[in-house]
Amino acid sequence: MKVLVVDDDASFRLLVTEILTGAGYEVLAEPDGRSAWERVQTEHPDLAVLDVKMPGMDGFELLHKMRSDARFSALPVLMLTIKDLCDDQVQGYDTGADDYLVKPFDHDILLARLKVLARRILKK
Repeated sequence: MKVLVVDDDASFRLLVTEILTGAGYEVLAEPDGRSAWERVQTEHPDLAVLDVKMPGMDGFELLHKMRSDARFSALPVLMLTIKDLCDDQVQGYDTGADDYLVKPFDHDILLARLKVLARRILKK
């Protein structure tokens, strides 16, 4: 299963990549929303993990582009952010996020939530 991981923090992006790769996922890692949008269109990931705050195109903008495109409108998306404000979470859900996880988080929780998304949304 291919998972798109988008985060402008290189260390965090590498950490998430290592966690997911260790769990058997194929990871497509990108540093920003613009490069991620290009990757989505060429690679067609099965799941996406998006950071909220990024330069250029943030996670909400990327999510909106995906939800507005019929090819990717059903792509399961988990939003990640250091912000734990209720408004950010509500905006994520209103934009079409399937789940939301606040940094820092336990590695097992990330993997469990991705498994739930895959099982529930992808029926796998």
